[in-house]
Amino acid sequence: MEIRQPIVSVLGHVDHGKTSLLDKIRGTAVASREAGAITQHIGATEVPLDTIYEVCGPLIQKRKFKIPGLLFIDTPGHHSFTTLRARGGALSDLAILVIDINEGFKPQTTESLNILRQYKTPFIVAANKIDRIPGWRKHNNENFASTIKNQPEQAKDLLQEAIYRLVGRLYDQTFSADRYDRVDDFQKNVAIVPTSAKTGEGIPDLLLVLIGLAQRFLEQQLERREGRGEGTILEVKEEKGLGTTIDVILYKGTIKKGDRIVLGTTGKPAVTKVKALLKPKPLDEIRDPKERFDYVNSVNAAAGIKISAQNLEGVLSGAPVIVANKELSEVINEVEKETRLSIRTEEEGIIIKGDAIGSLEALAFEADEAKIPIKSASIGDISRRDIIDAATILDPLRKVILGFNVKVLPEAFEESHGSDVIVITNNVIYKLLEDYEVWCEKKKRELEEERRGMMVYPGKIKVLPDCVFRVSKPAIVGVRVLAGRIRSKRSLLRDDGRVVGKIKSIQTEGKSLKEAIAGEEVAISIENVTVGRQINVEDILYMDIPERDAKELAELELNIDEQEILQKIFEIKRRESSFWGM
Repeated sequence: MEIRQPIVSVLGHVDHGKTSLLDKIRGTAVASREAGAITQHIGATEVPLDTIYEVCGPLIQKRKFKIPGLLFIDTPGHHSFTTLRARGGALSDLAILVIDINEGFKPQTTESLNILRQYKTPFIVAANKIDRIPGWRKHNNENFASTIKNQPEQAKDLLQEAIYRLVGRLYDQTFSADRYDRVDDFQKNVAIVPTSAKTGEGIPDLLLVLIGLAQRFLEQQLERREGRGEGTILEVKEEKGLGTTIDVILYKGTIKKGDRIVLGTTGKPAVTKVKALLKPKPLDEIRDPKERFDYVNSVNAAAGIKISAQNLEGVLSGAPVIVANKELSEVINEVEKETRLSIRTEEEGIIIKGDAIGSLEALAFEADEAKIPIKSASIGDISRRDIIDAATILDPLRKVILGFNVKVLPEAFEESHGSDVIVITNNVIYKLLEDYEVWCEKKKRELEEERRGMMVYPGKIKVLPDCVFRVSKPAIVGVRVLAGRIRSKRSLLRDDGRVVGKIKSIQTEGKSLKEAIAGEEVAISIENVTVGRQINVEDILYMDIPERDAKELAELELNIDEQEILQKIFEIKRRESSFWGM
């Protein structure tokens, strides 16, 4: 029985060292070239068995493995793992959950565990960054069993405490775990392997545990079966001399040069033929290779490959690719079904744009976690139509377009000028949402200030004797502000609960004022009243406060005079409605 190499996904919280761990294994520096040093797209690396024998060294002893190697998938985060599906389940056979041993659990650690549980994917924990433990003595590329013997007692104790914390947190998540060299039953316990992506310590142990688990427990699952090739598209790229190409993880069957294939696109599935098959050299990264690819005639699963073909316009990252030398219409239906976006939308929400299915679903996942509603989601650059659609959104906090790894087209940029639509772009998903949250907080403050500017505050005035300048149409009288403040465009209230006119304007010494405060004497014009009928000299009048404003004012820090006026308003209003303002 021939066995394929298992597909191993690497998951974990941002900046806990996922890509750096793989860089150490393959001798590359992909992590440093990523935007913000954070993985944005899915990469794949094949680590052959010979390399594993070499790295593990004396740990291997006389053991021999049938597994031909390991195919690592480096994901942008826990959310991408959910979009990397093979039909009928998760794409990965195994997973490594990378946790910074010094920082411990973070939000994405817990979310990654939930996904691993959901897909029933066996995994091990790489307790990374042991080199940062205080007092740790570095021993480059040593296996853990050797390096731990040469550590001072203080460092050993600190490591043990950190591992106990991880064991406790994993137990809280219903997983039984222990340090890998203390595990008797790997089917019942999660193995924790202390590692350092910087020094290479523990990397031999990590590889040995992975390949041992794969051979011991997954041999039947990894049996190589003949049949049509099925894969997931990682990237769509322009390559010099080849034109548009696609990077693919082939997880099932065989694909050959000349095969007819069906691929997921933004519209109906594309049908084309494989013009060339290219395979990265072992230990090279399909996403960012150091050396030229090898041209091959056929590839068996599992493998990371590059496919050159015609008619790849509109092909989507994260979409399926299936060989269809027979039953073409059936395969087209399968691909169309899998390519549909599964993003929940609402009537009022933001608009999101992404460069690929995986990244768009990842952005939608994070938005949902942050309780940010989505009105629409689509793949591609931000267009003029997107700006027009966003302008129709009523909620000022949702007139926003978030764009992950996309451009703002010139006509969209032009349309956005003079519009109240906000466009936020970034090529790091969590930064994109952070930028939106920061903008939201700023916008909320602006709206609150605007709202408070329109709010009717407590105010109490007295109509002064010998200061009636016009009896009506409008009445103009002199008043003293006894407490609080008065503003124009606000109604006046008598002690008996009757509303008597609205302040049209406020003046002093021929100048118009927006408001007058306690102690000031001003002239006010009042609409719809006649002095001697609705109001009289010496009358005490109050600002008529709307119920909504009164409720909000009750929560604010008012001065004593304003509090007294507000209580008086409550007293007046509750003569007619007992529960007014409650």
